[in-house]
Amino acid sequence: MANTKSAKKSILVSAKKAERNKTARTTAKSAVKKAEAAVKAKSPEAATTVKAGQSALDKAAKKDIIHPNSAARKKSRLMKKLNTSKTA
Repeated sequence: MANTKSAKKSILVSAKKAERNKTARTTAKSAVKKAEAAVKAKSPEAATTVKAGQSALDKAAKKDIIHPNSAARKKSRLMKKLNTSKTA
C-alpha cells in the first residue's frame, strides 16, 4: 500500500496511463488479426488491411505503447505472410 502522497498519485497516474494504452494496444492487435485473416483467406483487399495493420502498429510504437522494434518485427512478419500468399 502506498504511504506517501506522491506514491498515491503515482498509482493513480499509472492506472490512467494503463487504461489509455489498453485501447490503443487492443486496436493494434485487432488490426493485425484482421490483416492476418484477410491474408489467410486470400482476400482481394488483403493488401489494404495489411496496410491498416501496419499503420496501427506504427501509431502504437509512436506513442510508446509497444516497443518500436516489436512493431517493426510484427510489420515484417505481416508483409512476409502477404508476399508468400501472393506467390503461392
